[in-house]
Amino acid sequence: MRDLVYTGFMSLDGVLDSPGGGPGEEHRSGGWVVKDVEFLPEAFSLKGEELEQTTALMFGRRSYEVFAPTWRDSEDHAAYRDLPKYVVSSSLPEDALVDGWGPTTVLRSTADVAALKQGDGGDIFIHGSAELARRLAEADLIDRYHLLVFPVLLGAGKSLFSQADRDKQALRLRDCAAYPNGVVKLIYDVTR
Repeated sequence: MRDLVYTGFMSLDGVLDSPGGGPGEEHRSGGWVVKDVEFLPEAFSLKGEELEQTTALMFGRRSYEVFAPTWRDSEDHAAYRDLPKYVVSSSLPEDALVDGWGPTTVLRSTADVAALKQGDGGDIFIHGSAELARRLAEADLIDRYHLLVFPVLLGAGKSLFSQADRDKQALRLRDCAAYPNGVVKLIYDVTR
């Protein structure tokens, strides 16, 4: 069975929206990861560690449409280039997939994701894709969270966690670190 890992930058109030800014992220707080906190390489070391663990990537449609053309040509993301990718979307046509960015499969439902997890292989990492992460968490398909929590309160934006009335979900802390710029690394396993 494969683990499904959500990784992301999050504000202290749980917002994932517009961490890097740029096209499609034009709102008053867009770019908060790069604009509001001093850059310290050690605070981002988690991203390098994840490269070693990632055997496949998963995105929702909107995140795929943003990441695919950018990451395909990015030397910072070259290690991801040939990895299998999965896009969970009921509306993305197969002919809209980005060429030259490794094998990409469109999954049409949460059931397709559950079936993929049952197969052989290593960890599948979800980047961005807040709506997809919420839907998969509600279906009890997320196995681990890798979060870099930034010392900002944004007040509005997309949240990683659902506001739905559901049963309590316990998490077990796997790793944590705090950095001088106020960023905190939190890695939690979902307990079942």
